[in-house]
Amino acid sequence: MPIIAKQCGIKFDPPSVVLIYENEHTNKLRKRVMPVRSFSQFSDCSRAAETKHHPRHGRYLDSVSLEQLVRLHTVLRDHLRGLSVEASLREQHRAQAHEEDLNKLGDEELNRCKAQMDVLFEVNRRHKDDPDFVYDLEVEFPENSVRETCSWDQSDEEF
Repeated sequence: MPIIAKQCGIKFDPPSVVLIYENEHTNKLRKRVMPVRSFSQFSDCSRAAETKHHPRHGRYLDSVSLEQLVRLHTVLRDHLRGLSVEASLREQHRAQAHEEDLNKLGDEELNRCKAQMDVLFEVNRRHKDDPDFVYDLEVEFPENSVRETCSWDQSDEEF
């Protein structure tokens, strides 16, 4: 049964993931409520989002990205911690800022940033089968371009 996800959201009481989907054969819109069991304010959202691979719900969540499920579970966890939906989304947006120091992040936030970097890497990656693939690409930079300097580039020691 081919399923096309139309909307995905959460319900706070009881904690559930709600999916509005369309069945391709019947062209009917349906709603599926998938309860999130054993979920608390201390739960790891990336592990909880693994419901995508659950045998009962997997076929319905195939067209929903794992990142979206992680974001939804984060909002659900933040709600259990007492944050509003707006505050939770603002907190997630702040965590996605590229200017922050990754050394100062906790394990969960660091894993979320790494997952986003992996997705961006795969989008920009060039494969051998791509039509615009060049094997040994050499790029000449203009002479008048501004060079960035780093403190570790400038050393008084000679090896």
